[in-house]
Amino acid sequence: MDLPSLALILQGALSPNPEERKAAEHSLNQFQYTPQHLVRLLQIIVDNNCDLSVRQVASIHFKNFIAKNWAPHEPNEQQKISQVDKDMVRDHILVFVAQVPPLLRVQLGECLKTIIHADYPEQWPHLLDWVKHNLQDQQVYGALFVLRILSRKYEYQPTDSTSMKGYRIYEFKSDEERTPVYRIVEETFHHLLNIFNRLVQIVNPSLEVADLIKLICKIFWSSIYLEIPKQLLDPNVFNAWMILFLNVLERPVPSEGEPADPEQRKSWGWWKVKKWTVHILNRLYTRFGDLKLQNPENRAFAQMFQKNYAGKILECHLNLLNRIRVGGYLPDRVTNLILQYLSNSISKNSMYNLLQPRLDVLLFEIVFPLMCFNDNDQKLWDEDPHEYVRKGYDIIEDLYSPRTASMDFVSELVRKRGKENLQKFIQFIVGIFKRYDETPVEYKPYRQKDGALLAIGALCDKLKQTEPYKSELERMLVQHVFPEFSSPVGHLRAKAAWVAGQYAHINFSDQNNFRKALHSVVSGLRDPELPVRVDSVFALRSFVEACRDLNEIRPILPQLLDEFFKLMNEVENEDLVFTLETIVDKFGEEMAPYALGLCQNLAAAFWRCMNTAEADEDADDPGALAAVGCLRAISTILESVSRLPHLFVQIEPTLLPIMRRMLTTDGQEVFEEVLEIVSYMTFFSPTISLEMWSLWPLMMEALADWAIDFFPNILVPLDNYISRGTAHFLTCKEPDYQQSLWSMISSIMADKNLEDGDIEPAPKLIEVVFQNCKGQVDHWVEPYLRITVERLRRAEKSYLKCLLVQVMADALYYNSSLTLSILHKLGVATEVFNLWFQMLQQVKKNGLRVNFKREHDKKVCCLGLTSLLALPADQLPGEALGRVFRATLDLLVAYKEQVAEAAKDEEAEDDDDMDGFQTDDEDDDGDGSDKEMGVDAEDGDEADSIRLQKLAAQARAFRPHDEDDDDSDDDFSDDEELQSPIDEVDPFVFFVDTIKAMQASDPLRFQNLTQTLEFQYQALANGVAQHADQRRVEIEKEKMEKASAAATQ
Repeated sequence: MDLPSLALILQGALSPNPEERKAAEHSLNQFQYTPQHLVRLLQIIVDNNCDLSVRQVASIHFKNFIAKNWAPHEPNEQQKISQVDKDMVRDHILVFVAQVPPLLRVQLGECLKTIIHADYPEQWPHLLDWVKHNLQDQQVYGALFVLRILSRKYEYQPTDSTSMKGYRIYEFKSDEERTPVYRIVEETFHHLLNIFNRLVQIVNPSLEVADLIKLICKIFWSSIYLEIPKQLLDPNVFNAWMILFLNVLERPVPSEGEPADPEQRKSWGWWKVKKWTVHILNRLYTRFGDLKLQNPENRAFAQMFQKNYAGKILECHLNLLNRIRVGGYLPDRVTNLILQYLSNSISKNSMYNLLQPRLDVLLFEIVFPLMCFNDNDQKLWDEDPHEYVRKGYDIIEDLYSPRTASMDFVSELVRKRGKENLQKFIQFIVGIFKRYDETPVEYKPYRQKDGALLAIGALCDKLKQTEPYKSELERMLVQHVFPEFSSPVGHLRAKAAWVAGQYAHINFSDQNNFRKALHSVVSGLRDPELPVRVDSVFALRSFVEACRDLNEIRPILPQLLDEFFKLMNEVENEDLVFTLETIVDKFGEEMAPYALGLCQNLAAAFWRCMNTAEADEDADDPGALAAVGCLRAISTILESVSRLPHLFVQIEPTLLPIMRRMLTTDGQEVFEEVLEIVSYMTFFSPTISLEMWSLWPLMMEALADWAIDFFPNILVPLDNYISRGTAHFLTCKEPDYQQSLWSMISSIMADKNLEDGDIEPAPKLIEVVFQNCKGQVDHWVEPYLRITVERLRRAEKSYLKCLLVQVMADALYYNSSLTLSILHKLGVATEVFNLWFQMLQQVKKNGLRVNFKREHDKKVCCLGLTSLLALPADQLPGEALGRVFRATLDLLVAYKEQVAEAAKDEEAEDDDDMDGFQTDDEDDDGDGSDKEMGVDAEDGDEADSIRLQKLAAQARAFRPHDEDDDDSDDDFSDDEELQSPIDEVDPFVFFVDTIKAMQASDPLRFQNLTQTLEFQYQALANGVAQHADQRRVEIEKEKMEKASAAATQ
């Protein structure tokens, strides 16, 4: 396609007519892979005679095509762009990048970034030579522009992986990967220094000079971000750069040309230069100039920096901050960075000595005013309260906020230099409180009072533990904070709520004061001003946590929840959801009447948050965070009503659409939270509905495609489906769940790219099948045993080996005769049993077992081995019988000791709980452990509480273990609460019954066995028999107690 035709098609892409636009886009897509297409697009982009809007469309298409096709994304993917076209693009893009208008330069810059990341240095070795040549020629701007992109490649790069939440991961370059940056520095930095020097000396410099200096600063920043290149460690070279940076820092920005508009002003070139200079000096100071952080070889540099430059920079920073004091302008980011530098200087004696003479002016005339409510705050409060709330709760905003940096400075000052500064600062704050109280209403310094309250809130941790302030806090709140709940000024009502929340946990000598604050905060939920309502919700969380008598809140709970959801309809904020979670957690089962309504409101809020997040396509969007919070709150509600299965039936239709959609790739950011909800719904519902079963294929698809990291989380609901919906699992053929499970497990266990830790849930799932489907899955025993043995041969980690051997034990317990015949058929019986017995005998120096550490592991092995003992002589010869018998006895004794030890530990914990026992009136939280499990200690319904603990334990049990960590190795760490059909089987009773059956059916075999036993094993056998009798009595007693408890309900 020739140039005029291509320009015409691009013109069509701008048409207001949708049909014409669609036709143009279709043509572009049709011709995009033809030779020379990319080159012709570039020709149009750089053609000054062409319409700018057409050039812009060409630049966007050019950028998108290069991003998608320049470098293959897959190893065997075919090249989409010919080498000739690539060479042509590389040669010409460098020439034109500086000549095109800024609008197009941005797009070409993105293209250069893609090409440089893919091609430099291997496919583009002459790029650095081009940069060097043009730094000495007329094309300085273009050379700097390209060098900035090139140097940034070695600052960090995106990896090939994504986070658990689906975000792209960026990692900083390793030392080896950054080697090319040292060559860049060596070849170009002396040229940069000369250019920088010339630019700084220009009298009345233009804005173009600022752009050039800014590019030099950015190149320097990228080059020193992780490490100072050795060329810069030369004191003379480094000093030459520092003289220039200090020059730029000290000199005032040009008075001409500064925009009046605040938004344009902060983006003005000269303020950008100032920002990057401060940025660089801060980085040098915090990363390389701190003696405490340096390794020995860099210590000399740190000493030199401290001695020669740190103090000069401090002086320049203080002079810059002084602009604020005299009413001048300083961009927020520059102010923030300077205050960070000052905060880092407080702990260093030499720097603090320099700071001290100017500290009072800095603290009271610069830092404190920055903490006060200002004109910009008022404008945003009035014009866009939603944006005011978003900025107030946005972590990213904190990075740029002078107010946050001021609070950090004050906190650091009283923490590190409190002796000489805390009293002075508090006296200053008290002075503001007094002046405020004494001034007539129309003249009250509302904004100063706001700053003083912010300071008191920011210092709460220090004041709570420092006398005499500690004992005066309640009086301070009553006198100076509580009155502002009824202030005519909205921002003071909001600040009062926030400060009250900061101090909600102090010991109030008069409970009426706590009550008053709580009710004032609750009233704030109905305030006409949105920011007051949000700050009140935030504070309410602290009051609910601190509340000792829930009767304070109980009567107003329905209204409280109504206000909550009104607010959630207005604003997306994860702190709202945190507060709701706290309330649900605190009231537990009392939330039952509200559970359905809560879940419906949270589901609606979740969809709103997801829609907002998708529209913004911003990983840091508060909507995405709030969406996660909504799901977590739903889980908390489900846990609180876990003993009321009928509610799950009512709630299910509300949650099904969320589960269905978010178990696909759409839900990668919330996958873990959704799986937790699926786990609750499949565990606590009276039965698993067909609608819930429809989620099974979605989890299987996700696992096969992208969700292997979530395998332990997916395991929990899969266990629930098989153990609680066994009949459906076994009988349903459309879809065939048994086949689906086999396909997934066999694929994962055969995958040689997966580590041992990745596949641990697979053998656990086979165990679930064998234990829950006894006698009903004979046809699956052989395939599962075959893949288990194959994977066992490749297993390296002992924990995975144990899990795989336990599959054999489960199969033996399922059907010992069938399993043994299959192992013989596969020719692996001797291999498997030799390994098993070898693993059973391995012990550490401290006497603890290396393998089968948990009670559950030992019990499974006991049941499997005991099942072998029931086999007739033709299947288990006498010698093998004796070996199995001895191994089982050893294991039963170890199991008995571990159970006894665990019971003793539990008893000790109970004693500890009783020692710290408090009544509801004293502290509704207790020690928090019961609340965590959702157990209501008052009614002591043990059976129900165990049920909930079992679900929680499933998640614990399915987390990967790191058995190589000797320090954390604990023979008693367990997931004993894991629910399983073998819970009802006592291994001692099972063993004795099996031996009695052998004695009855084959007395001679029994006699031969007992006669060949060593005295030690005869004693063990007698002990096990006695313990089995004792267990029979205990089991009978437990049954009677359960029956009695059920009858009284």
